[in-house]
Amino acid sequence: MGTNIEVQVWAESKDVGDAAIAKVFEQMEAVNQLMSPYIPSSNLAIVNRDAANEPVVVDDALFRLIKEAQAFSELTHGAFDITFASIGFMYDYRHKAKPNQQSIEAALDAVNYHHIVLNEAEHSVSFKHENVKIDLGGIAKGYAVDISIEALADMGIEHALVTAGGDTRLLGDRRGRPWMVGIRDPRDETRQAVTLPLADAAISTSGDYERYFEENGTRYHHILSPKTGKSANEVQSVSIIGPSSTINDGLSTSVFVLGVVEGITLINTLPDYEAIVLDKHRKLHYSTGLTQ
Repeated sequence: MGTNIEVQVWAESKDVGDAAIAKVFEQMEAVNQLMSPYIPSSNLAIVNRDAANEPVVVDDALFRLIKEAQAFSELTHGAFDITFASIGFMYDYRHKAKPNQQSIEAALDAVNYHHIVLNEAEHSVSFKHENVKIDLGGIAKGYAVDISIEALADMGIEHALVTAGGDTRLLGDRRGRPWMVGIRDPRDETRQAVTLPLADAAISTSGDYERYFEENGTRYHHILSPKTGKSANEVQSVSIIGPSSTINDGLSTSVFVLGVVEGITLINTLPDYEAIVLDKHRKLHYSTGLTQ
């Protein structure tokens, strides 16, 4: 999954608790093996390798998540676009490497969610453009958290927390009290920008501090604008609160790219979802439901 995973559960016994935690990591690893672009045998890696030449039949879970990602692309008019990876693979944040403007412009044609063709009958994926690559990093961790919480509920667990990177979902409360969930300060990992009391809810945060490097005063991070192929730079972090980690995950990425005004306007149209946005000037903005 390329991130830290945290699990907390209350159970009838240590054995049940250990089994519950093991189940979560089993779910996480299943998603990793299916959807990691870095594992050559994964369904997603095979899609990236072959889908421009022929339809690739994929696992049901992967097909449904790509379909959901496409719905986010429609909802956000392309601000959320898993084909960003057609340029995204050129960045290496660990080694402070980025593509030059000429390389970005040459690859921008491949960044367009309309290049993805889904065949419902065959459960296959194909690409209309030879250079398309996809990456589900903006939605897959949220999905992994959701299926982990569902697995815990199926085991009879009533109080639990599962976190994968910036995606957290809470099952029940913290045994009579709310869970206190912090949104970290993007410029100081030791401080919380906001702390929220939550129960039976999910929260996802996208920030420019997760994978990045700085060069000549500019921060290059992994949340790219599909329009430019460059890091979106209007905000520092976006947190979405709602019932589904999958949807939260997609929305936090979307709002990050859209920026404060368009992003919060979008959230205000969606029942059950709220947003907290910290802009590039470090001013906090809230969706309507959090200000009433």
